[in-house]
Amino acid sequence: MAGLEGIEQPRGHSRAAAARWSPGVEDEQALKALELFGNPTEAEVPLPSRPESAATARRLAQVVVLRTWRLTPKLTEDTVLLVSELVGNAVRHTGARVFGLRMRRRPGWIRVEVRDPSRGLPCLMPVQELDVSGRGLFLVDKLSDRWGVDLLPRGKTTWFEMRVADR
Repeated sequence: MAGLEGIEQPRGHSRAAAARWSPGVEDEQALKALELFGNPTEAEVPLPSRPESAATARRLAQVVVLRTWRLTPKLTEDTVLLVSELVGNAVRHTGARVFGLRMRRRPGWIRVEVRDPSRGLPCLMPVQELDVSGRGLFLVDKLSDRWGVDLLPRGKTTWFEMRVADR
């Protein structure tokens, strides 16, 4: 589950966690990732299917949600976590060499998509309190407003959507 093995699932959000996503905090690595890999709001960003790509995907999600879309630190934190989960699943379970990250915004919603060449469907498993893995889709299911999988001729897109307040 994308780096959260052995960590108890979150039970609410503390102020300390939200402070990590303060708009005033410069994240040069996030801006560098945007520069190096591309903007997932403009086109699908291809990333190598390696564990370290989860960090790149998280940085891209952070800079898009917090800086480009100017959404809340809490929404940014939740989005970054869920991106990490979907990317972790794509890297760990698909055997792909590359996966794609795409982010979209429409009135009242954001949508994050992770595309990979496997047609194997992810499975939402029941989670027990002491489980140390298998919580990825559980978190996606709990934190997003809706999620799903679109089968493609060659692969699939796993996505989640979250409601946002438009100003």
